Amino acid sequence: MAYNALKAVPVPDTESAGATPVYRNTKSATLTTTPAPGINTVYDIIERGFSTRGSVEAFGQRRVVQIVEEAKLITKKLPGGGQVQETKTWKYFELSPFEWLTWSQAEVRIRAYASAYRHLGMRPNDKLTIFADTSRDWLFTAMACILQSITVTTAYATLGEEGLTHSMLECDVATVFTNADLLPMIVKIASKLSHLRHVVYSGVASPAVLADLAKPVHGFGHHLKVFSLEELQELGEKHPHESTPPTKDDVALIMYTSGSTGPPKGVMLTHANVVATVSGARTYVDSYLDDEGEVYLAFLPLAHILEFAVEMTFLFKGIQIGYGSVRTLTDASVRNCKGDIRELRPTCLAGVPAVWDSIRKAVEGKIRESSTISQSIFAAAFQLKWVFMTMGMEYLAAPLDSLVFNKIKDQVGGRLKFALSGGAPVPKSTAQFLSVTATKIISGYGMTECAAVLAIQEVSQVTTLGITGAPVTSLEVKLVDVENTSYKSTNTPKPQGEIWVRGGSVMKGYYKQDALTREAITPEGWLMTGDIAELNADGTLQIIDRKKNLVKLSNGEYIALEKLESNYKVSKYVQNICVYADPEQSFAIALIQPIEKEVRATAVKLNLYPANVDIAHIGFDELCDRKEMRAAVVASLKDIAKSIGLKPAEIIGQVYLAHEEWTPQNGLLTAAMKLQRKDIVKRYSTEIKKMYAS
Repeated sequence: MAYNALKAVPVPDTESAGATPVYRNTKSATLTTTPAPGINTVYDIIERGFSTRGSVEAFGQRRVVQIVEEAKLITKKLPGGGQVQETKTWKYFELSPFEWLTWSQAEVRIRAYASAYRHLGMRPNDKLTIFADTSRDWLFTAMACILQSITVTTAYATLGEEGLTHSMLECDVATVFTNADLLPMIVKIASKLSHLRHVVYSGVASPAVLADLAKPVHGFGHHLKVFSLEELQELGEKHPHESTPPTKDDVALIMYTSGSTGPPKGVMLTHANVVATVSGARTYVDSYLDDEGEVYLAFLPLAHILEFAVEMTFLFKGIQIGYGSVRTLTDASVRNCKGDIRELRPTCLAGVPAVWDSIRKAVEGKIRESSTISQSIFAAAFQLKWVFMTMGMEYLAAPLDSLVFNKIKDQVGGRLKFALSGGAPVPKSTAQFLSVTATKIISGYGMTECAAVLAIQEVSQVTTLGITGAPVTSLEVKLVDVENTSYKSTNTPKPQGEIWVRGGSVMKGYYKQDALTREAITPEGWLMTGDIAELNADGTLQIIDRKKNLVKLSNGEYIALEKLESNYKVSKYVQNICVYADPEQSFAIALIQPIEKEVRATAVKLNLYPANVDIAHIGFDELCDRKEMRAAVVASLKDIAKSIGLKPAEIIGQVYLAHEEWTPQNGLLTAAMKLQRKDIVKRYSTEIKKMYAS
């Protein structure tokens, strides 16, 4: 495919004031709604797999062989001054090789689960919440529900008590599936859930927790029925029920957003929505992946629509799915075995920018530790291969791969054809670095409200950094002027505006939130995404801003907080970053969760302490508070700003290094690991005032 070929074109006679024409993918003049004749629901996708791929190994997972504990000595700073050393124990998993189930073996379990749920009294359109980590059991539970037209409602495994209670109350949930180690959360909230009757869990539960669940529910008096998955399967085999096929307009999923701007919203996705997304994704994937011999590593939360949509697409295509975990992806995070990536050796992968940033920083860290000659060889090979890639002659880089890059490729399994990045914009430098050294990083763009995928970058365009590709064949888009900004559809050479999208993948609406639905979807069916993009000459989109995170500084210039966070995340110091801008000030500041290893290495490099002082025994909080350390981080951010051409208003003026970890548990991240911006700003309000005062 030619690099300059059109990817999307305007639909004739769709011009309107204040907006671009409507654009569609060049692969289909009409919007696609199904990946194949007769596939109208997720039920159809599942039954197709059962009937045509029975003997094919399809679903892989690893067992925990043992948990290895390692003790490490750490130094903590006391509130009143002084330090104390204490021993902290880290736990690592030793895992088995991947163990596979065929479609037929999976069918036995799934049909039994489905029958059990019917026997327990669940009926079509009832709600079952899945509150669990991504696993084969998560998928099988969802598939069982779909066989009986039961609506699946999702909850991230990291979701807190308040968010989980909200979603289960709103949906009047009678049954929840969870992991054994999450059962204590169910114990905590059971007294708030008047409709809850059944708890199903995977894994080995604590006898004490099971005893708590066996007690009458406080305030209601009834007892919960609790089943392990093995017990549920046995129940279903004793009481078989015929399947109840859903219609395409039935709600398959209620997926709760992460709640970064308020209470989580339940997005209703019908079977038609999911199948339309599969049709659009399949049109793209068919160009790069075969129907046989491909293996996908699943580790993103299935409670996130991106992972669910990818898995549905691969189930349709017959691609093997092996389940891993963020905690066990790499060799460094396990003991006496390979990490999930090297063990499975996948041919395709989906991840979020945080994953790619961590891989990049790990590789760069090893390069910095190598000899000067090795660093020079790497830099020269990197630049030369990038030149070959931009010229469309990557085959000339084969000797460079053999000499320099194959060891890095091996760290991600050695067989990857490409990796899809979604959830947030991946920094250009990270996409470039990994596309050269490991595998092609392809950017996708979408949202829960349009069933995951709106646009995907072509593999042939990997050297066009920053684009998110053309709209998929199931959706059409246009850019609409953004009031009180310079983002206009008439801008040249690239029209700019808010992305509006329409098509079969657009949600039915927000559950029990009609007013919010009307705010999000126009009477003509356009979903207003809130994301601002520009349109390239070939019809591809490039995300440049987000309406809600635009801040006007005192000098009249607008800055986009999420854009800056994406850019600055590539700093070797940054684990996570929240950019803040006071409209009454002329510059932005940053709150940073730093990478401890890099902070300690810099302390040594800057000679912050006498030679006889072991930096390992200096408290991390003390190092973060050093003005020299803050200055080093600011200098790193300014170097990044200069290298990518940021405007003066986009350059960070001051930083605060937060020595506490940001997690969903302490309220600084959402369950989807996105910033809780308001809560972070509130937590560090004193530090923010000090930064602006200085």
